[in-house]
Amino acid sequence: MTLPHRAMPAVAPELLADHAAEVAPRLLNKLLACADGRVGRIVEVEAYAGAEDPAAHSFRGPTARNATMFGPAGHLYVYLSHGIHHCANVVCAGPGHGVLIRALHPLSGLAAMREQRPGCLRDRDLCRGPGRLARAMAIDRRHDGLDLLGGSGPYRLVDDGTPPPLTALATPRIGIRRAAERPWRWLVPGDPCVSGPRAAPAPTR
Repeated sequence: MTLPHRAMPAVAPELLADHAAEVAPRLLNKLLACADGRVGRIVEVEAYAGAEDPAAHSFRGPTARNATMFGPAGHLYVYLSHGIHHCANVVCAGPGHGVLIRALHPLSGLAAMREQRPGCLRDRDLCRGPGRLARAMAIDRRHDGLDLLGGSGPYRLVDDGTPPPLTALATPRIGIRRAAERPWRWLVPGDPCVSGPRAAPAPTR
């Protein structure tokens, strides 16, 4: 990764202007970049769809905790899971819709990521899972609501021209109890940084 954080073009806003289940696979192979040089390629995502999705934080409507999910698309929604791990989500156009970034493939700034995760023995595990990637990228609740497309904050969602995989694998979501059967988890086939099962019942565009 040679382009500095501010030199890389932001993801086009229209890419996020749909239902979360449409947006999620489009985010595969986009980059999450930090101003300090940490960059990871998105290789695993999950969609959460507001009032139609019992697994979504936004299912019962807006609250102080989930207010960002009802705001503009392209902002960062950060929540604390089980009081331990932060999770990073990209807000979509649908009310209460968001895409959880489940895994990144680290591209640059690995030394800084290792400082955040001193117990990690393999680089492939630095951002393998939503809690790990948030820690490696130093994302927490302070960053909830940041504009990832055009803001002045430290994080941006950017595009280096790599398209999503032609056959992104779709599987049921993992780590949830409600509506877990929906095939709303997508991953880049064969990537070693994917956090969960690498098999899928069927490919999807």
